[in-house]
Amino acid sequence: MVQRLRRMLVKEFLQLLRDPRMRLMVLAAPLIQMLVIAFALTADVMNIRTAILDDDNTRSSRELIQAFVSSGYFVAAKHLVSPEEIKPLLDKGSVQVALHIQSGFEREIHAGRRGRVQFLADGSKTTSCSIIFGYANQIVESYAMALQKEQFVARNGAMPLPPTVDIASRAWFNLNLESKYFYVPGLIAVMLLVNSMMLASIAIVREKEIGTIEQIMVTPISRLEFILGKTIPYGLISYATMTMMFGLAILIFGIRVHGSWALLYAMAGIYIAGNLGLALFISAAAATQQQALLTAFFIMMPAVLLSGFMFPVDNMPAPVRYLTCLNPMRWFLEILRAVVIKGEGLTTIWPAAAWQTGLALGFLLIAATRFRKTLG
Repeated sequence: MVQRLRRMLVKEFLQLLRDPRMRLMVLAAPLIQMLVIAFALTADVMNIRTAILDDDNTRSSRELIQAFVSSGYFVAAKHLVSPEEIKPLLDKGSVQVALHIQSGFEREIHAGRRGRVQFLADGSKTTSCSIIFGYANQIVESYAMALQKEQFVARNGAMPLPPTVDIASRAWFNLNLESKYFYVPGLIAVMLLVNSMMLASIAIVREKEIGTIEQIMVTPISRLEFILGKTIPYGLISYATMTMMFGLAILIFGIRVHGSWALLYAMAGIYIAGNLGLALFISAAAATQQQALLTAFFIMMPAVLLSGFMFPVDNMPAPVRYLTCLNPMRWFLEILRAVVIKGEGLTTIWPAAAWQTGLALGFLLIAATRFRKTLG
């Protein structure tokens, strides 16, 4: 029994490690993923792009702005001149929050009344929005306490005035910060990735294993026809899956699609095509179905974790943020939340749509090229 077990273990190790690509996938890929993803896994929200509208333009208002910027959480990305500029910036995602200090702020706090500050945030990103509101409230409270202490000293130890700053926080697009509006559309993107990758990653390698790839090679079918024949069925399955998932999201979770359904399905088609192109490239390059499935899994895990689904992309180090540009799921999540939650159109989401389209065309071209080399 021991001898049989030993021979079985030797056979399994030889079969697993004899392929150099398999050795790289089994040994090197987990280490690389651990190093990259460990930098991205953080619950802190940093580098919050902030639009600032200072209607008071006094020493006190500038001190409050400085308190936000010097906190290390907020970055002054835009300085505005009118409230009408806030909505387009939040719609496009150019900024994450807007700080509006109303006129008469300094006069009110020096008179012992509450100075009014408005703080607007993009509520489509529920998890980070609630954290951002906590940061803002903490900064304003610290500023009010420092101001109270300053007044106490100025009045030679007399009783200080009550807190002098009042902040009104409001989340646009998701007033109650319900997490379902953040997670349910994201889960649809994840399931589309898993469904298309797992099904299509074995499409070509299965032909190799059962020996039918030689029969396909001698037929007059072109390379494009072969890729389309492998892509369209899985694309239709993914579309059907997405339709059912949205049906459940609407019926069970009360999710509403505020934007265009036609635009949503068009962008989903590009996203699915990119995933299928990557999966077919994996299938053409793999020697066995097991190798194809393992490769697909090792790609899917970082694709999900580095997409912004669980952890904001803005929190990640600059090299990792640049790496996420090659992740189709990152751009589809931006499109999905903009169309479903915000009701935006193509004029707003076109940068993400351009990235997603370019990646889809690139992956399909690589898959077609790899298949030509396989036939050669």
